Amino acid sequence: CNLQPKDAAKMPESAWKLLFYTLSWSYGIYLLFFTDYPFFYDPPSVFYDWKKGMDVPTDIAIAYLMQCSFYGHSIYATAYMDTWRKDSVVMLLHHVVTLTLITFSYAFRGGGCPIPGTIAGEVGRGSEHPALGADGPAPCRAVGPDELGRFWFRLYWFPLKVLYATCYSSLQSVPNIPFYFFFNALLLVLTLMNIYWFLYIVLFVVKVLMGQMQEVNDVREYDVEDSKKT
Repeated sequence: CNLQPKDAAKMPESAWKLLFYTLSWSYGIYLLFFTDYPFFYDPPSVFYDWKKGMDVPTDIAIAYLMQCSFYGHSIYATAYMDTWRKDSVVMLLHHVVTLTLITFSYAFRGGGCPIPGTIAGEVGRGSEHPALGADGPAPCRAVGPDELGRFWFRLYWFPLKVLYATCYSSLQSVPNIPFYFFFNALLLVLTLMNIYWFLYIVLFVVKVLMGQMQEVNDVREYDVEDSKKT
């Protein structure tokens, strides 16, 4: 594809994530919109008739397995395989928090962390990289559908559908629900990370509008040449 060496080095990482997110996103869409689960339209429903030790349906268990295996691998990949970026430490923390949520959610049958917390997020999850370089005019790329989708899904729907259900609705359905603070604290950490990554997009737009960027690059990446000069 006549890629530059730096871009060629990132190609396997991007291709792998494209493959996985395409599969997981499609499966998440199937669970949310093509089954009888009312999770998307009525998120608090995950707590209706909740009880300890309840069975996890097979199709939901598959979603748990997919996400758990991916984020388990991602911890290793981010540390030793992927291109190191300014936010890689935050990315590692994100993977650890997400894996913890998925594992404990399955173990305690969604107690405090509803099942859609593991699949609804996939509907809005594209690349976790907030400002990847692309061909085309920078101003157009800066406000592209990926960035608008990130805002809509992660900063609007995630709090509206997931945090509202876990922080408020869960106590209405199960007053003494176990691990309430544990799960919600981790979900709030993920929300702060979403805000942190969205600020990269804001920074990107500001730099473009002020003429500080001649090329469309990932604003999280270290500039090797500048580092050498420094």
